[in-house]
Amino acid sequence: MLFNSFGFFVFLPIVLIIYYIIPPKVRYLWLLAASYFFYMCWNAKYVVLLLGSTVVTYISGLVLEWIKKQDWSEVRICRWKKTCVAASFVINLSILFVFKYFNFVIETISEILAVFRADVNFTVVNLLLPVGISFYIFQALSYTVDVYRDEIYAEKNFFRYALFVSFFPQLVSGPIERSKNLLKQINTMPTATGEDVRDGILLMIWGFFQKIVIADRIGIFVDTIYGNYAEYTGWYYIVATVLFAFQIYCDFAGYSIIAMGTAKLMGFRLMENFNAPYLAKSVSEFWRRWHISLSSWFMDYLYIPLGGNRKGIARKQMNKLIVFAVSGLWHGANWTFVIWGLLNGLYQVVADVLKPIRNKVKKICGVNEKSIGYKIVAVVCTFIMVDISWLFFRANDIEQAMYMLKSIFTAHNLWILLDGSLYTCGLDSKNFMLMLLAIGVLLVADMCKYKGITIRKYIEQQDGWFRWLFYAMTITFILLTGIWGTEYNEANFIYFQF
Repeated sequence: MLFNSFGFFVFLPIVLIIYYIIPPKVRYLWLLAASYFFYMCWNAKYVVLLLGSTVVTYISGLVLEWIKKQDWSEVRICRWKKTCVAASFVINLSILFVFKYFNFVIETISEILAVFRADVNFTVVNLLLPVGISFYIFQALSYTVDVYRDEIYAEKNFFRYALFVSFFPQLVSGPIERSKNLLKQINTMPTATGEDVRDGILLMIWGFFQKIVIADRIGIFVDTIYGNYAEYTGWYYIVATVLFAFQIYCDFAGYSIIAMGTAKLMGFRLMENFNAPYLAKSVSEFWRRWHISLSSWFMDYLYIPLGGNRKGIARKQMNKLIVFAVSGLWHGANWTFVIWGLLNGLYQVVADVLKPIRNKVKKICGVNEKSIGYKIVAVVCTFIMVDISWLFFRANDIEQAMYMLKSIFTAHNLWILLDGSLYTCGLDSKNFMLMLLAIGVLLVADMCKYKGITIRKYIEQQDGWFRWLFYAMTITFILLTGIWGTEYNEANFIYFQF
């Protein structure tokens, strides 16, 4: 079930009405049933994987709690705790490997053997990738580690824990919640205040604006160029790649914001997943603002266990590259994703290595890092580097990415920006201008957010008549200008495939 589908607009009111009618002590059971129904709307049989991951991590938590209470030596307790965590990780990651990476590994091995003229036929398994599998498995595994680290208690009630893993607003595309936040809320089962409801409605409106008005409109142009890349050159690729940066941002951030808004209607508070990332002045700052739940997950559960920055400069830089390579692989079973991840990691390694030289040059040249000019240059340079990496993320394979990259750096058809050629790439002039206007609104909103100004808080402070008029006008605008498909064919969210 998609957030932007008719079914969801029937499903959500039913869930909310029953949620507030039934006694608070059984609300978690209702949300659990609703969450499993929500997930089963895609493919009912794959709910077994969701349940399996839930059972394994639930048992691992209980076993860890039991081990801690044993009258054993500290060394023995530590060893058995690590064994339990390892077992939970092996089982869960094995599920993820079979459904997401098995064919990728087989095809990679076959290509390597072909180089050495070894003709070996491997069997490829045709399995449908379960929606949201990377998200809920990572969320479940974080619980196991948190119990191991004594950062959270082992949940005794299986159904409450199952709701933590399957909570429908953020089940299939995040944010990847932590047990320290969401599980504790599930145990109290909050009730939304009037402020929560107003905030939730505004969040959902903003999320739908980003997804339906901006991301899906940009997607038409980007798909035209990337889907038929051999027919285009140079500046077509530049425009499409720049627009893709906004498409994936609005698509993914839109989902996260709708999830936050939906949860707030029930009184739950999910973590912020995006914080004006394209206003970052460095790639490292970008990753502190982009997909925050995943970035922090890798920081806490991979980078720090690898040693973080505690084992010397060389090891620190290697750990960064490992984390970003794994992050790329997490996004998809394709070498383009790995290159995308490594490229973002390499940006930061080079920046760290060259930092003393950069600081010396800035001092000699008298550069004022607080000046508007410096900030603009830093933001633009960061966006360009990030956008180059997005090209690998969007391309179907490395060959396409390199072909397009070469054409970009030798571009000579600048005139297409002025002669109307761009209007033949899926969007007519009116839709193209509407897209640019919507992106402008997005940037203004992000600038306000970057400065700590929350626009929706200002709206919530207005009189009731103004708020309802604003709701009606913005919803009408989204309905009239959104991209719905030829026969209301709602578009999938990009991150569903991850």
